[in-house]
Amino acid sequence: MIMANHSSEYYVPPPSRWPIVGSLALLTLAGGFILFLDKMAAGPYVMALGAAILIYMLVGWFGSVIREDQAGKLGGRVDMSFRWGMVWFIFSEVMFFGGFFGALFYARNFTLPSLADAQMLWPGFSGAWPSAGPGIREQFTPMAAWGIPALNTLILLSSGATVTWAHWGLKQGRRRQLKIGLILTILLGLTFLVLQAHEYLDAAFTIRTGIYGATFYMLTGFHGMHVTLGAIMLTVITFRVFAGHFSPDDHFGFEAVSWYWHFVDVVWLLLFVFVYWL
Repeated sequence: MIMANHSSEYYVPPPSRWPIVGSLALLTLAGGFILFLDKMAAGPYVMALGAAILIYMLVGWFGSVIREDQAGKLGGRVDMSFRWGMVWFIFSEVMFFGGFFGALFYARNFTLPSLADAQMLWPGFSGAWPSAGPGIREQFTPMAAWGIPALNTLILLSSGATVTWAHWGLKQGRRRQLKIGLILTILLGLTFLVLQAHEYLDAAFTIRTGIYGATFYMLTGFHGMHVTLGAIMLTVITFRVFAGHFSPDDHFGFEAVSWYWHFVDVVWLLLFVFVYWL
């Protein structure tokens, strides 16, 4: 009777300050990132402040949810709502990146050719990709695909394999495999971010370099932000695993992060093909 009543109830958490703190963190982080892409000195410091606020929010919010979970308040209908919530969240992320990929497709296949036809306005403009667009005299070298981007592709695909291996370990009760798989996934994700930062620092163009620079940095930058958030969530899950949380039959917290990480993998594959390779 107790279990039946619990599964039919829906837990409503008390009012929380974390959403507004998270909004402030994302605003600060995004503002610092824009300054960083424009190679302004304040960029890294503003980004660091935003990252610090974001980490503070994540630790506090995750801590609240973990305590609710450990108290047995998040089972039954709440668990099902979490699953549907994660599904719709990932769907919204698909639409988010779809908008940027759509902008890239439209610029490459429609805008630039039409501008090239307007030779009276921009004489000599070929409309070939990659292009900074007509009227921009800045010379730039587009990012090559077979250096750091190809290595990062291998790294991120490997991280997808290690998190799946960790999931198998959890479902089979192999805690050591679970821990090793999570640690390897986090290390691979951090390696990806370090290499992407190195790529940005060595880039011969900025976000101001016309349509190429804008689409490149918006797509790869937002993806890097998602990898960062995924690595933080994986770190939280790893600490929970070492604390003895999760069981083979009850581990949606792990599954949600795993779904998110695989989504990040798929987006990077599309980025590598359409932004770097083609």
